[in-house]
Amino acid sequence: MTDPNAEQPKHIYSVRVYYEDTDMGGVVYHANYLKFIERARSDYVRGLGNDQNAMRDDGIVWVIRRIEADYLAPARFDDELTIETHFISRSGVRLTMGQLVKRGETEIFRATVTAVCMNAQGKPVRLPAEIRALL
Repeated sequence: MTDPNAEQPKHIYSVRVYYEDTDMGGVVYHANYLKFIERARSDYVRGLGNDQNAMRDDGIVWVIRRIEADYLAPARFDDELTIETHFISRSGVRLTMGQLVKRGETEIFRATVTAVCMNAQGKPVRLPAEIRALL
């Protein structure tokens, strides 16, 4: 297991805020931050060599077990956001990542996300060996 306080390499993903991402007040609707960080996590694990389609073919899928989120400042239409994702820890069945959404140098959203793998019957399974080896 990795020390959660140790500095970890960060994966960087960028996203632009479109009109459809905003609410009536002109700020990013709260649930859309979850979409942004999902895209960044998917890009992160893909970059590590995890083929989610192959996993699905084997009857295993990633599911989110827990998200702890802090909304720090609003993002608005046409903002360019950067999502930093880093590995925090893993066990035999869990993978925990930290994610930070920034506008320039301003931190606007922070989350800790725990993911697990499930089989086709909806039962939790151990992380595949190739995933454990990547981290």
